[in-house]
Amino acid sequence: MTKPSALSIAATKLNQLPEAIRQFAMSKAFGSKIKYAGHSGIRFESLSNTECVVSIKNKKKVQNHIGGVHAAAMALLAETATGFVFGMNVPGDKLPLIKKMDIDYVKRSTGDMRAVATLTDEQIQHIQSADKGEVVVPVMITDEANVEPIKASMTWAWVSKR
Repeated sequence: MTKPSALSIAATKLNQLPEAIRQFAMSKAFGSKIKYAGHSGIRFESLSNTECVVSIKNKKKVQNHIGGVHAAAMALLAETATGFVFGMNVPGDKLPLIKKMDIDYVKRSTGDMRAVATLTDEQIQHIQSADKGEVVVPVMITDEANVEPIKASMTWAWVSKR
């Protein structure tokens, strides 16, 4: 049996909170640990070992020159969603690392944005059983009009902590 990560332990406790305060508590807790995500206003809607859902409001601090969510903020949204679902499964004695970001900006976005990152049971088993390795974590990013303005996937790796 592998030792769970600190993220997994924290998320388990936060998921036990009443639904009315869960998203706020998750966003505050995780935003204080990942400063850039917190500063940018990433909101955690849900987090489990198979899925992470995060969103960002189209506010001035994350806008580009045409009033949409900035490309870097969209990448942050994708990285946050994939990193957290990945991190939920990395054993406590391993170090999670982003290895590659694949992002194609295909359409202009409208309004707020939402990202949903998922892992399969096979990916989870591989992460929890191999000493080191990597997985490609898919993420679907939609805007307020339910359009997918970017296509993204992130490659995450894990190695033993030194």
